[in-house]
Amino acid sequence: QVQLVESGGGLVQAGGSLRLSCAASGSIFSISVMGWYRQAPGRQREWVARIFPGGGNTAYANSVKGRFTISRDNAKNTVSLQMDSLKPEDTGVYYCNKFSATMKDYWGQGTQVTVSS
Repeated sequence: QVQLVESGGGLVQAGGSLRLSCAASGSIFSISVMGWYRQAPGRQREWVARIFPGGGNTAYANSVKGRFTISRDNAKNTVSLQMDSLKPEDTGVYYCNKFSATMKDYWGQGTQVTVSS
């Protein structure tokens, strides 16, 4: 079973940057499409970015396009999210998981991102 540990969150002012990391265990990581998700208080979890196994094919939610960059290192079983030009509406708990994951699947503890105005 894959285990996921997210890190790198924190408190930052609007316009600032953070880099999130996700360490994944499990032999299927390198062949899995991976994604970053976030959940703001009182809202449903939403997809933010995804990356194919080779790393060259990425996609982003419209709300973060041009500001966030997803990357992965298959040798280290990690996936990262560089977040620039942060906005208060980016506040939430950020999670990584396989892109096919549903709310019924295993999720890590997430990492809190708080953007102050």
